[in-house]
Amino acid sequence: MNLRNLELFLHLSNSLSFAKTSVACHVVPSRLSRVIQRLEQEVGEPLFERDSRHVRLTDAGEAFLRFAEHAMAGWASFRQSLQSRSAHLEGELSLFCSVTASYSFLDELLGELCRQHPGIEIKLHTGDSAEALERIKAGREDIAIAALPTRVSPVFAVQPLTQTPLVFIAPRKNRLGLPEFRDGSMPDWNGVPLILSERGLVRERADRWFRERGIKPQIYSQVAGHEAIVSMVGLGLGVGLVPRIVLENSPLADRVQQLPLQHGMAPFSIGLCVLKRKLRNPLIAALWATAASSIRAGKSV
Repeated sequence: MNLRNLELFLHLSNSLSFAKTSVACHVVPSRLSRVIQRLEQEVGEPLFERDSRHVRLTDAGEAFLRFAEHAMAGWASFRQSLQSRSAHLEGELSLFCSVTASYSFLDELLGELCRQHPGIEIKLHTGDSAEALERIKAGREDIAIAALPTRVSPVFAVQPLTQTPLVFIAPRKNRLGLPEFRDGSMPDWNGVPLILSERGLVRERADRWFRERGIKPQIYSQVAGHEAIVSMVGLGLGVGLVPRIVLENSPLADRVQQLPLQHGMAPFSIGLCVLKRKLRNPLIAALWATAASSIRAGKSV
């Protein structure tokens, strides 16, 4: 029973999808299936119930999950104890954030860390901010810059970085005959094509906002990542809703206009997130301390 097999089992236990785990862990589906079969042979019982549509842990799988988490935590603790004996930190840290967050925060968050600990290698992954907390919880990332829900799960440690309002944006060149938004009053949304995030906090707030007003929005497109919304609005395809920080950092900001709508939606909170148990890792602790120092100095807010 090797550590790599336990890592694959742990990821599959979170994703409950052989396809997602295969992609995320860079392993072909047939090998992943063989790994799980080998673990089931060693345990002596099935770990997963699976059919053509669903995958779920069996009772034995739930018990083995606790064992695997304990075993991996013990291994990490051992490695960390060796690291902590030396002031010279070396190793890899994976960090996930959106493209906008990479522009806005990484210079301050990582610059000092790299100066103090040049032996730490940062593996940066960018993507939809809606995925950030899921990726940390599944063990795919060590740390992330994430959109913060109103209630953050107690398994996470969080350092707030900033807040940004949500803004409606429209094409600067109105080729679609969209209504004019001049005085901040609410328009007639019938016939207004909307471009929204396919999931995440902004989408949840938009859905709730329209629902509370009895509006059935005409959704033209649902996209992953707020940056893509600015691109599609800039092409003249509709009206979008994004955090203002995305608009301010977009290379296409000159193609869109912020609409003067007083919508009353809560601002978008952004923070640095990590699983609390991982703060014992000296590499993560070093980044966490550097970020805290930067935040106290007012550099990242």
